[in-house]
Amino acid sequence: MESNNYLLMNISILYRCGQKYYDKQLSDYDINAGQLPFLILIYENEGISMQELAVRGCFDKGTITKSIGKLEDAGYVRSCASTTDKRVRLLYTTDRTKDIISKIYLIRREWWERLTRDMSASECANTEALLDALTEKAKQYDAMEDEKEIKLFGLQKLTLLDYPQKMASTIFTGGCNMRCPFCQNADLVFLNENTSQIPTKDIIAFLKKRRSVLEGVCITGGEPLLNDTLESFLRTIKELGYQIKLDTNGSYPKRLKELVEKKLIDYVAMDIKNCLKRYPETTGIHNFDVTPIKESAAYLMEDHIPYEFRTTIVKELHTLADMQEIGKWLKGARAYYLQGFVDSERVIQKGLHAYDAQTMKQLQEAVIPYIANTQLRGL
Repeated sequence: MESNNYLLMNISILYRCGQKYYDKQLSDYDINAGQLPFLILIYENEGISMQELAVRGCFDKGTITKSIGKLEDAGYVRSCASTTDKRVRLLYTTDRTKDIISKIYLIRREWWERLTRDMSASECANTEALLDALTEKAKQYDAMEDEKEIKLFGLQKLTLLDYPQKMASTIFTGGCNMRCPFCQNADLVFLNENTSQIPTKDIIAFLKKRRSVLEGVCITGGEPLLNDTLESFLRTIKELGYQIKLDTNGSYPKRLKELVEKKLIDYVAMDIKNCLKRYPETTGIHNFDVTPIKESAAYLMEDHIPYEFRTTIVKELHTLADMQEIGKWLKGARAYYLQGFVDSERVIQKGLHAYDAQTMKQLQEAVIPYIANTQLRGL
């Protein structure tokens, strides 16, 4: 069978003409074509939840929220909290809907009769069957997209240190664009075959159970912003009511900005590896481009979101002069933490050393003239 090169165009025309028809026919009822599918689905499934509505109609959350709000304002729909879970909103139609629903069904029937006029009964049946088949194929693709889960490789069930002033869990993503020699998570950077993955559903199930205890979730890595599926994962955590802290190395400013603007994160901790001229050496990437790093740091310093900068101090990589350069670069930052290096079997490069407490204090004092809130952490 020859493919129809105009299939998408024809579907688009059919949709737009239908919108015009319904808008005109429904104008007396203060309803538009975009709200009609929601009203019918709710009427035919009284007590349906927002989530169930999204699944049935393949709607995104923003579209549902906007349309349901307008239907509530117009007096056609009411919502109430579920008796089993107060966070779930159940949807019902009102008497005003019941007064006009027969007219709405008649309008819908008349549109179908206009489209199928002069078509035989078998042609109508075949058209309906074809549309049903195409819709099912489209829904299958949508479900496949939903199955593209973020890859998770670790869970710290409770931390009192990672998220400032919150009881939290820390979730570890895999993969990183840097090879910092002092990195404590070499297995997450290189993802060897024996690095075990944790199913996303298991972590979500854990977070659901711990909602009465935990306040926040820390997303760390690896570099979380490497994952193009991170946004949907964060959205799921947000829907559970958690505050989210993101740990990042700052290499992906565009994704960082998008998550902040969509209010999917509440706090950012950005690693400052070193002064800019020593970034290639400190990240283990000889041709490392610091442009994205500078962009991310500048964006955070505009105070769009609570944030902190932090540096893991390694004797072989950080000098007093380097710290002064960092201070000049990030002058006026909200908070900067210096963390002492801790050697372990998991670091990427062996043979590195930490400074003693006195030297760490000197490094702190070198930065304070530029960043007043410079503190030592973990000493």
